[in-house]
Amino acid sequence: MSQEPNLFSDGPDQETPGPGFAGSSGASSGRALDPLAVRMRPRTLDEVVGQEHLTFAGSPLNQLVEASGGDRAGASSVILWGPPGVGKTTLAHVISHAPGRTFVELSAITAGVKDVRQVIESARREREMHGRTTVLFLDEIHRFSKAQQDALLPAVENRLVVLVAATTENPSFSVISPLLSRSLMLTLRPLDDEAVGNLLDRAVESDRGLAGQFTLTEEARNFIVRIAGADARRSLTVLEAAAGIAAAQSEEAGDEPIEITESACAEASSETVLRYDKNGDQHYDVVSAFIKSIRGSDVDAALHYLARMIVAGEDPRFIARRVVISAAEDIGMADPQALPIAVAASTAVQNIGMPEGRIPLAEAVTYLALAPKSNASYRALDAAIADVKNGLAGEVPMHLRDAHYPGAKELGHGEGYKYSHDYPHGVADQEYLPESLRGKRYYSPTGNGMERSMAERLENLRRLLRP
Repeated sequence: MSQEPNLFSDGPDQETPGPGFAGSSGASSGRALDPLAVRMRPRTLDEVVGQEHLTFAGSPLNQLVEASGGDRAGASSVILWGPPGVGKTTLAHVISHAPGRTFVELSAITAGVKDVRQVIESARREREMHGRTTVLFLDEIHRFSKAQQDALLPAVENRLVVLVAATTENPSFSVISPLLSRSLMLTLRPLDDEAVGNLLDRAVESDRGLAGQFTLTEEARNFIVRIAGADARRSLTVLEAAAGIAAAQSEEAGDEPIEITESACAEASSETVLRYDKNGDQHYDVVSAFIKSIRGSDVDAALHYLARMIVAGEDPRFIARRVVISAAEDIGMADPQALPIAVAASTAVQNIGMPEGRIPLAEAVTYLALAPKSNASYRALDAAIADVKNGLAGEVPMHLRDAHYPGAKELGHGEGYKYSHDYPHGVADQEYLPESLRGKRYYSPTGNGMERSMAERLENLRRLLRP
């Protein structure tokens, strides 16, 4: 197993002058050809931004970084969970800088059990022969199968290796419990605008970055912060591309810095990368916010989350199903037209597909968000289901039983049944519930929308049914 080179080892080649553009002082340096995001990657915890809740003095992460190879007390394995571009790989490399460490990097996309076992065997030799601790950085651990994760357990448990695993998916669902219990789970937060802005400022001035050869206008800075979507890597990628465009378009000569404008940044970037995993937390978080916004009657928020799902490529049939459920669950009898409109939108999506399907979806979501709300119908059903499950079903009253088959009348089925249409208002005064549930009330209409008028009708009906 060949060990991945540690791009952040201490050494003279670490300093990279210039941004690496043609004509810059760093153009001839091999390190200058590395992407800006790689060159600007923090080497110490002090350089890490946006994760202060993990990097403070005395924190588990800080202890892990400061522990020497022989200090096994501080060598706990960690699982870094967070969205892309917030510093998971960076923290792994910072951890590798501790004295007496051998750093090995694997990707769960390409590595298998054989690769893991080779790393463990090499780690055993490193510890026995040189007293060095091996740090294994495993990127995208959620892609490892249960068998592959099981192979790591013995080495993690006896601290033969310090596992630093990174994942964008909730480890509670993607990492096996024995591995979770042997590791610290550290949650990285999305970077706020200030953190991304600080990274941009540092990259413009640093000798490892653009080395002061460029200036970034306030408008350009704000544009990159907005377009980056809390992703540090993306922000630096856009900055580097914009610097290249600005350099190519610049007519300036001499030592004056080249100005990077908002237009250059716009040319350098495509559409904003939307953080949305159709099989992970973002899928559930966004659709949850979508439904709750409809329920909360905030049409603007509901349309925002609808747009996020559409842009992210969510299955429109899934969205349509959620809209139908929302109509029945949250609007109900307060506006009985909500459900037909939602069903019509669902049918339209299936018939015409996307992108045109977004139009009936938008109409349905707007209608549902603005409609009066009531969950009285489904709450009534849930209460009835609870009674049935608790044994409160009771016998069907004799007068309501089927009397059409031979011998039914001899059993008393249908005897005394009152035909509703023979009575005033089409309502006969008879009991319909089982005897054990006589007088039970499940449905309690709200005062919202059409249910306001239904409440009075319901009381009149109940008086006629049970005088």
